[in-house]
Amino acid sequence: MNETEFLARSEAILDSLESQSDDWEALYDLDIEANRSGNVLTLIFDDAIHIVVNSQAPMREMWVAAPSGGFHYRFDGQIWKDTRGGPALAEALSQICSEATGQPINVMI
Repeated sequence: MNETEFLARSEAILDSLESQSDDWEALYDLDIEANRSGNVLTLIFDDAIHIVVNSQAPMREMWVAAPSGGFHYRFDGQIWKDTRGGPALAEALSQICSEATGQPINVMI
């Protein structure tokens, strides 16, 4: 994937996460603040738990920082795979957000 394709895909992910967080807030009556600055999206749950998702264009990766650790994801042509063999990006974010909210959150990428 070239840089232009990566930038389009990563922008779509960040846009989608920001939009989904609004939906979760309404659906589950949660306190979620989404702050976007360029290629960095910070989700703040209950003014306490921070999850940061950002794109790393030089590496062609999406990075996630959460209370459970830091994770890197690379697109394999179909899904964003964890570079260390963990769950794919959507599944990992679903787990991380579910833990942060105490609600079953399903992240769609």
